[in-house]
Amino acid sequence: MLLAIDTSTKFASIALFDGEKILAEESWLSRESHTLQLMPKFVSMMETQGLKPSDLKVVSVALGPGSFTGLRIGMAVAKGLAFSLKIDLVGIPTLDFLAYPFFYQPLPVWSILEAGRGRIYTAGYKRVGKKWKRLTDYMALAWEDLPSKVADGKAIFCGEIDQYGREFIGKAFGGKAIVADPAFSMRRAGFLAQMAYELWLSSHKDDPATLSPIYLKGM
Repeated sequence: MLLAIDTSTKFASIALFDGEKILAEESWLSRESHTLQLMPKFVSMMETQGLKPSDLKVVSVALGPGSFTGLRIGMAVAKGLAFSLKIDLVGIPTLDFLAYPFFYQPLPVWSILEAGRGRIYTAGYKRVGKKWKRLTDYMALAWEDLPSKVADGKAIFCGEIDQYGREFIGKAFGGKAIVADPAFSMRRAGFLAQMAYELWLSSHKDDPATLSPIYLKGM
């Protein structure tokens, strides 16, 4: 059983994955209450599924970029579970699994997280053969800098895109760009769980003593 934890921004998500199906998943607007909300939701989810902590074999955690406080809380809980239960830990960059739902279509995908003060965190992705490839570094930039990073404007944009961002993308790229609907842009720990489980099956695991969040200047 794998537990996935994402507290990268004011939105949070957790999920339980048994390797074949998502048993439970919850995503919510936590704002600044990750510390108060995360563990009670985890305990409730485990109880609902009739699971005990000893049933967990691996915990996965979103690495960011994102909020310093949010990432610190998620990382602390994940590491605490890994140490106390003596289970494996797998970290996945937040922008990676945010883009993952769009794997089965041909357009490049740009995932976006709010970075505060009119800035965003972003990275570009594209399916190459049967593999998901990140095309860029993880970046913190202003909306106005985004067009110079996107090759020809033909792309899907997903994630935390407010009204200003939607209007900006529409003006900057015209009809060439697609902004994902809110339901498709919701950051889901189920995708974090799936990506982490595949890595774990390939014998990848991170060291709880050294795993660190991805912090970018901007938030």
